[in-house]
Amino acid sequence: MNMFKPVRARTAQEYIAGLPSDRKTTILALDKLIRATAPSLKRHFAYNMLGYGAFKYKNYKGDIIDWPTVALASQKQYVSLYVCALDGKTYLAEKFKKELGKVSVGKSCVRFKKLEDLHLPTVKKVLKLAAKKPGLVPSRD
Repeated sequence: MNMFKPVRARTAQEYIAGLPSDRKTTILALDKLIRATAPSLKRHFAYNMLGYGAFKYKNYKGDIIDWPTVALASQKQYVSLYVCALDGKTYLAEKFKKELGKVSVGKSCVRFKKLEDLHLPTVKKVLKLAAKKPGLVPSRD
């Protein structure tokens, strides 16, 4: 079971090239922001999305996989920014939910329709914290 929209891409460049123009602009802007704000989180293509950094994670099958610390995905109705890091027992996205802008937040996922909906100074703060706390996500048991 893959919960992410399947794409034909095999690399980050192919993923970006395959996006519709409006989404491409948003994804490229966030890609640039993530890479400038958290350069230690190296970009790669993972699980039908752009991943940044990685940590060992036990998935729903019990397999240990490399999961992105931060990820970007173009979904049907919105763009998702995943921040898979915790502050204590709280996901960073949940902790800063009220400051992230006109978004919907669910645990590690920040969903938004357009870049202007995101409060970018808060996104930068969250990215910097995530880069310092990679892999601090409880595994699914």
